[in-house]
Order: sequence, then C-alpha cells, then structure tokens
Amino acid sequence: MALLRYAMAQGAVQVLRSSLKARAMISVAALYHFAALSVPAALREPLLARCNDAAIKGTLLLAKEGINGTIAGDREALESIVAYIRSWPGFAPIEVKYSHADAMPFGRMKVKLKREIVTMGVEGIDPRQIVGTYVDPANWNALIADPDVVLIDTRNDYEVAEGTFEGAVDPEIPCFRQFPEWFDARAQEWQAQGRKPKIAMFCTGGIRCEKSTAFAKERGFDEVYHLKGGILKYLEDVPAEQSRWKGACYVFDERGGLSEGLEITPLTDPRNN
Repeated sequence: MALLRYAMAQGAVQVLRSSLKARAMISVAALYHFAALSVPAALREPLLARCNDAAIKGTLLLAKEGINGTIAGDREALESIVAYIRSWPGFAPIEVKYSHADAMPFGRMKVKLKREIVTMGVEGIDPRQIVGTYVDPANWNALIADPDVVLIDTRNDYEVAEGTFEGAVDPEIPCFRQFPEWFDARAQEWQAQGRKPKIAMFCTGGIRCEKSTAFAKERGFDEVYHLKGGILKYLEDVPAEQSRWKGACYVFDERGGLSEGLEITPLTDPRNN
C-alpha cells in the first residue's frame, strides 16, 4: 500500500508539473490581412499601447494595404489584441495562426509604419483585387503531386535552406523583393518552351503568396494556386506520416524553426546560427 500511495503521489506531481508547464508556455500569433487603412499612423499608438498593457511582445507592420506581423504572450491577451484588430472596418476575417514557445521569443513590442506589409516593390499588385486560388492543407498533397504543376517556394534562400516541400523550385533569392525579376525570367523560359504551366506557391504563413500569386495572375497565368495558411497551417494540420514537407520551417523569432505539429526545431544552416 505504501508503494501504491508513493506511485500515486509521484503521478500527481507529474500532472502538476505538466499543468504548470502548460500555463507557463508562451503563445505566438502570426497574423496578416489585406484591407484598406486610410491613416495607418492613427492606429499605431493605440495598438502599441494595448499590446504593452497586455505584456505582448513582437512586431506588427501597418500600411495602407493592411496589417502583418507576429506577436507573443499570454493566449487570452493575444486573443484580446486580435479582437481589437478585428473591430477595425474590413478586418474581421483576419488570418491568425497560433503556435507556442517555451520562452518569450521577442525582446520588446514594436508597431511600425510601412509602405507595404510585405515588400514586393511592384506598383499595382493588390491581393484584394486579384489573387491565386487557395488550397487547404488537406488538398495540398494532391495538387503538388500533379506532374503538370510547377511548385515554387517564394521564401528567401536562407529559409529554404532549412526545409521545403519535396520537388519545390527554389528561386535562390535573398529577399522577396527579388521574386518578380526571378519569376519574369522563368516565365520567359516557359514561353520559349511553349508552356504555360499550372503554378502552386507557398510561404511561411501565406502573406507572400498573396502577392506572388497576384503577380503571376497579372502576368497572364490562369491556373495559380497557393497554400492556405502557409507552411505553418500545413505543419499543424497534416499528420507527419502524410507530410511532404522536409526539414524545419524557419520563423523570424528566437525559436528558430518549427516542424510537424508546430514543434520547435533547431536550425541547421550555418547562415542561421
């Protein structure tokens, strides 16, 4: 009986430790939305103040085309900030993807004013007007298995070095601003071959693909697709045994990388260490 009571006590301690660890775990919210902000500067200070009051840290970008960023803190506090952003006209459908961190991955809270919430540098590209077809993670494997589909990783070269989808084309670009030039060069090659392939694009959370697929559509490509919710949503939803992802997904905070189930994963490329 004494042994049984000891075992039960040890079990209770383990449950308590697990519970305390779960409570201490930091939630991370990656979010973006394209919608008109007539005066982004008017929202900067109120948003920053709310985040600071809630002990939220991270970076949010505001531009006339919308909002983009990643923030971290207590889950309820994050949800209160998201609710505040959803209250802005046109922002109710904002995309938010939650993950976790063992410790706060940001040093402070920043709200920045930008010309674009993701910098492509091409005038007239507006995902609110034209964009590729969204594909849910559950249907992504079937799409990229199609031999007529050209699968393109729209991220920076140091991100791709950590992991990507099987068979993906790596543009080998150091920044997203160089993607249009790379795509136009590839499009000329396809034209010389008499091809206009189906195109599937992906990125970390989805925002770069909003612009890259809009760009491809503007260039006259009709069948253009992108992964809804990005790599992060795929890693969250698709079981490891079904995954066509290889490696880690680079994230722009102190966690480094994420893998299946959004588990924190060390980075391996020397450029990222």
